[in-house]
Amino acid sequence: MSATATATKVFADRIGRIEVSATMAITAAALKLKSEGVDLADFGAGEPHFATPRHIKDAAIEAIEKNFTRYTNVAGIPEVRKAVVDRHACDFGSNYTPDECVFTTGGKLALFNAIQVLVDHGDEVILPVPYWVSFKDIIQYAGGKVVYVESDERENFRVTAKMIEAAITPRTKAIILNSPSNPSGAVVAPEDLEAIVRLAHKNGIYVLLDECYVYLNFTGNPVSGGSFTDCKEHVVVLGSLSKTYAMTGWRAGYALGPKPIIAAMSKLQSQSTSNTASMVQRASIAAMSGSQECVAEFRADYIKLRDQVLAGFKTIPGLTCTVPEGAFYVYPNVSAFIGKGGVKSASDLAAKLLSEAHVVVVPGEAFGTTEHIRLSYAVSSNVVDEGVKRMREYFAKLG
Repeated sequence: MSATATATKVFADRIGRIEVSATMAITAAALKLKSEGVDLADFGAGEPHFATPRHIKDAAIEAIEKNFTRYTNVAGIPEVRKAVVDRHACDFGSNYTPDECVFTTGGKLALFNAIQVLVDHGDEVILPVPYWVSFKDIIQYAGGKVVYVESDERENFRVTAKMIEAAITPRTKAIILNSPSNPSGAVVAPEDLEAIVRLAHKNGIYVLLDECYVYLNFTGNPVSGGSFTDCKEHVVVLGSLSKTYAMTGWRAGYALGPKPIIAAMSKLQSQSTSNTASMVQRASIAAMSGSQECVAEFRADYIKLRDQVLAGFKTIPGLTCTVPEGAFYVYPNVSAFIGKGGVKSASDLAAKLLSEAHVVVVPGEAFGTTEHIRLSYAVSSNVVDEGVKRMREYFAKLG
């Protein structure tokens, strides 16, 4: 028998079911240009431009100085889990207990672990479009099948229970809701959220609520699916401190849910990352238990930046954009420019904006649409002005 015939494949099938994160790929390309001295207007990465508040940093420093640097419980120290459930109860009226909480190394790990313990091969997961880049890949990595639900841009990407119900089959295991949304900034209306949660509960389907941006809701009426306490048996809240408290690099996240699911997630975590860094847990307690004034300040600044970006877009003929109700992204429609000046797609447009206009954006294909680009306006006011100016000049050249 030949060596070729006896050779075994190198990679497991599951790694072939996922792709490199599009946002990370854009970030890498932008960093390369920056290293070459190119001045970029960078709207690529979804990361607050604020520094982590002082009291949060001080808590981490104090933990290190007091040698709080050892292993902790896999699910997090009791104090950090209590801080999570207390903060959520205070803000949203939920009624979780510390043993219904697991603290994770970032919100993405909470999502990954939740899907790994709930979704098996052939299970279907309903996912509204546009969606955050990692949802699709994490579902597919677990062997699940993604069932896409198209939202309507003319309705500000609204997601309703009727839309979700039409996608339910006997194989449906879960529904993912991300509100406010990355990439569109759309918010699931309170009445729609309640209707979806109750529909799922009635049908024995789990709702995975990505609340990464829940505190960056501009409507004045923030809501969590965890508020509907009579349905908590089928609700898993996935939270993150990254965007709320400008703690992206700290990798601090959590999940709230039924005890059996949280226990399963903790078991999986015990065989992967184990506990979140101990000093990060202390910093997270300070973030959630301390003054929330910084959160209000961040939110107010994002609203100003959103309005500044939208005003700038109005000076670019052919560019249209919904008004985001939360997060810190705009998702303009660029269909008017596809087919002009050699631009073949949104991905092509994003590449040309980077190479020719030195503006960093993420193409809509990464989020499930073909006529959009995503810009993060978590940048300075000056970057907004300069970036919009460069875009206006570039689009004008396309004719």
